[in-house]
Amino acid sequence: MSHTTCGGGLARKSARSIACHAGWSSAFAGKHAPTRTAVWRLMVLAFTLLLSACASQAPLPAGNPTLPLPLQLHIERVQAEQRQDWLLVIQREGPGIRWSMMDPLGIPQARQQLIDGRWQADGLLPPNPEARELFAALLFALTPAGELARNYPTAQQQGGQRSLPARWDIRYSQPLSFELNLPQGPQYRVSPLGEPTP
Repeated sequence: MSHTTCGGGLARKSARSIACHAGWSSAFAGKHAPTRTAVWRLMVLAFTLLLSACASQAPLPAGNPTLPLPLQLHIERVQAEQRQDWLLVIQREGPGIRWSMMDPLGIPQARQQLIDGRWQADGLLPPNPEARELFAALLFALTPAGELARNYPTAQQQGGQRSLPARWDIRYSQPLSFELNLPQGPQYRVSPLGEPTP
């Protein structure tokens, strides 16, 4: 029985040597290089994650609604019988609108700027997806009734209620006092600062 060793003296014929190198190459490729199927699966996964991230972003108005700025709002967050209170300041700054939220001690919780229909981080606070969703929902809630259809074509409004189907549900007691409900929670109660929460 004869043995052929790659690169060794026993591999005398060039055909055997080529076959041996080809065998090592395919073995290396099979163990270390991803197959086309694996690459395709990774591409599909990345694309799906990108689409889901885009889909989960809170909708923004088609144009800038007329808001009575500056505003100082008391936000009460209620979920699973736990309550948190925040102060939110909304003010115009340059070409955008700045949203600054802090706890009752004045410690910043979230800061964002809405410029040209896009959210931008403001300061060094870490990303806060819940706050960004809240800010977008408040923008929807604060949009004047006459501008609602133009800015949110799928919005529904009837009496003291307004909703963006499958996203937000708002029940007003006054123009700046309302409850905001999200499908999977939490619930927010919003009122002008200094006034009791509805």
